[in-house]
Amino acid sequence: MTAVHVPGTPIIEDGRLVSTSPATGAEAGRLPVATAEDVGRAVDRARAAGEWWAGLGFGGRRERLLRWRSLLARRIEEIAELVHTEGGKPVADAVVEVVTAVEHVDWAARNARRVLGPRRVRSRLVLAEFSAHLEYQPYGVVGVIGPWNYPVFTPIGSAAYALAAGNAVVLKPSEYTPAVGQWLVDTFAEVVPEQPVFTAVHGLGDVGAALCRSGVDKVAFTGSSATARKVMAACAESLTPVLLEAGGKDAMIVDADADLDAAAEACVWGALTNAGQTCIGIERVYAVEPVFDAFVGKVVERAGRLTVGPDNADIGPITMPSQVEVIRRHIDDALSRGGRAVLGGADAVQPPYVRPTVLVDVPEDSAAVREETFGPTLTINRVRDADEAVARANALSYGLGGSVFGRRHAVAIARRLRSGMASVNSALTFAGMSTLPFGGVGDSGFGRIHGEDGLREFSRAKAITRRRARSLLPSTTFERTPADVARLVKAIKVIYGR
Repeated sequence: MTAVHVPGTPIIEDGRLVSTSPATGAEAGRLPVATAEDVGRAVDRARAAGEWWAGLGFGGRRERLLRWRSLLARRIEEIAELVHTEGGKPVADAVVEVVTAVEHVDWAARNARRVLGPRRVRSRLVLAEFSAHLEYQPYGVVGVIGPWNYPVFTPIGSAAYALAAGNAVVLKPSEYTPAVGQWLVDTFAEVVPEQPVFTAVHGLGDVGAALCRSGVDKVAFTGSSATARKVMAACAESLTPVLLEAGGKDAMIVDADADLDAAAEACVWGALTNAGQTCIGIERVYAVEPVFDAFVGKVVERAGRLTVGPDNADIGPITMPSQVEVIRRHIDDALSRGGRAVLGGADAVQPPYVRPTVLVDVPEDSAAVREETFGPTLTINRVRDADEAVARANALSYGLGGSVFGRRHAVAIARRLRSGMASVNSALTFAGMSTLPFGGVGDSGFGRIHGEDGLREFSRAKAITRRRARSLLPSTTFERTPADVARLVKAIKVIYGR
């Protein structure tokens, strides 16, 4: 019996990875599958290209990255349509994704010299005869393993910063969105045709594993926590440093003095954009008792207006067909354990689509609360106060982002969230803020992309000292005398002993 191909599931035919639309099954791209040897050759070519790229200096790289930014901006409709076709994301959401990516390319290009360039660092009195300098040097070749849910924004969040820092980049796009990844490297080659500074290798998980073992100087991975552990284990074999942006189960806290209309609007966006397939998506809400019922009503009213379908809808299909069963299991488990569906429910799962589902009174130890769902579902639970909300929000091993709505204590509550990021009176906004670092703690990974920390993430700190005078307190020499040591002891007591 011939196996039936499920739309959206990548297949390999004649050595090529075939990508199809999860909504229609239409072919979106056909890319050559890389062997381990192919990956190794790609990294070797990138290493030579990286030397040329680093040699351009900050000014030369800035000029080329800004040309790429301009190309992306001019062709935004083209790439948004490809994202829609290959991943199923509504075109409007794809446009927002590309706009955010363009902003990050611009910021990284414009700020790399300021953040990473050589600068003098003040000396300390004990070593006053030396000057101190600090600079950040590129690693060489950075491997980027990208996800399918944001196939433009997320790889660029690593690649643009790595490129601005002077590295060459080899991208392994998700097998669910390889055509988008290839489009990115092809457009970069249009503005930088001289050398293969930014290239791609395609395939399934074994290609990602080969990239980890290929001799790259650093790996930046975005994906599930389970796969992040495999990436880290593979990189550990050669002590290759890693940056891991893994899963999330982000919470929103709604305090008693919150603007409920604004909170409901942000909640629906944060939970349901991209069909809930967002690592920083709002999957849990804790609303304090006095506002719980009103807040739930406003969320249900807004979420109930959203349209679902292949074209011109608010919510598109579930990109990865196997995820549909995870979403179904979470909904069924929540309902079987006493939770209530105030919108959607078990019947909302209609592959390849899942209609918006809002669950209340869901036990805290249920799968819908504790595991990453990655679908257009949301749990909203009642709490006594903000303290209980923070305790519940922090109870999981994940720690990526979060949101707080309120007035008097909102910022203080946000600080208490065990997360790498938080938005106050908004949702997800830290992702688009190119000046801020992006990343999590715990099972959500470690390391940071974006902002100044993101530029430094793809650079090695290089410390340089230079003698500028004779030592008044010689210590690091066998020529020192007992009198020198005595003076050193006396000086330290005077400086630090008071």
